[in-house]
Amino acid sequence: MSKKNKPDSRGYIYSTDPSFSFEEKNEDILTLPPAQQSLRIVLDTKHRAGKTVTIIYGFKGSGDDLEALGKKLKNYCGTGGSVKDGEIIIQGDHRDKVLQWLQKNGYKRAAKV
Repeated sequence: MSKKNKPDSRGYIYSTDPSFSFEEKNEDILTLPPAQQSLRIVLDTKHRAGKTVTIIYGFKGSGDDLEALGKKLKNYCGTGGSVKDGEIIIQGDHRDKVLQWLQKNGYKRAAKV
């Protein structure tokens, strides 16, 4: 038997409205090919206890593809990082390495800011 008001990923737990239902959004986001991506590479130290990070933003596509790109870049740079809020964060100053890797792999409009 299924529960009437199951929690969802947005944090809704319970509703007193008897006709309330969770709206499911199944958007299939298409990832642009690398030649059409307009990526920006930025060096940042704010709110990071003085640590330097390289941030890549401007990716248009699905979250899975962004995670895969982030993993490849972290592996190439040989450092840690994360993917949050549509940005790839790589620990350390790796702007030149990231730009070189992106251009080598077909991301023609990648630029350092």
